Amino acid sequence: MATTTEAKVAEKEPLFGKQERALMTDPLLDNNPITIQVLGVCSALAVTSLVYPSLVMAIAVVFVCAFSSLVTSLLRNTIPKAVRLIVQLVIIATLVTLVNETLKAVNYPVYKQLSVYIGLIITNCIVMGRLEAFAMANKPWRSFLDGIGNGLGYGLILVVVGFIRELFGKGSLFAGSPIAIKIIGPSPEYLIDTATAGQWGSFVFGWYANNNLMVMSVAAMFIIAVLIWIQRSRNPKLVDIS
Repeated sequence: MATTTEAKVAEKEPLFGKQERALMTDPLLDNNPITIQVLGVCSALAVTSLVYPSLVMAIAVVFVCAFSSLVTSLLRNTIPKAVRLIVQLVIIATLVTLVNETLKAVNYPVYKQLSVYIGLIITNCIVMGRLEAFAMANKPWRSFLDGIGNGLGYGLILVVVGFIRELFGKGSLFAGSPIAIKIIGPSPEYLIDTATAGQWGSFVFGWYANNNLMVMSVAAMFIIAVLIWIQRSRNPKLVDIS
């Protein structure tokens, strides 16, 4: 009788218990897929010249990572081990195709700007790694949360890098979006609706010349390296001493 009661209690796992919250919060900082696991760096270098495309790419990866983990976990007991990677690729490719066609229909300029990088989510090692390492061995809900957490961790770095590169490389933020604004430099381009903001920006930052290095992909490498250094300085346990 006691064994049956314990089994029922064990089955009732909390939706957002301590472990479930950790699945979503750990990848944001001390287990970040880019700065700690050093995964998905290629797209982080390529699509982060502006904040808006970086944000769209982040949303796409969160969606694909979360739902591919969910579907893989649901099918984990029926997938033959010999073809599990092929099945995982089919799941990811289906979701990426859905994202690709939706973005093409909703925002064609951003779709052209991201070009092949949306399709390359299929081979993103963050997505594939979470399916193989976590979703194939855990229940659907936990796998779903793990996918969201790792997607958010990836997206956080993309947006931070995109913010720094666009601000100092072009003097603007969210260029190409409905809320685009010019912050640095005398040009009134990208202002939302007031001339006051333009005068303030010109008065305070008019002396600054845009840094063309920030527009290049190498700038993303430097910024990510600084983020890695800051993170490891804050938490020495993350330093690999092997």
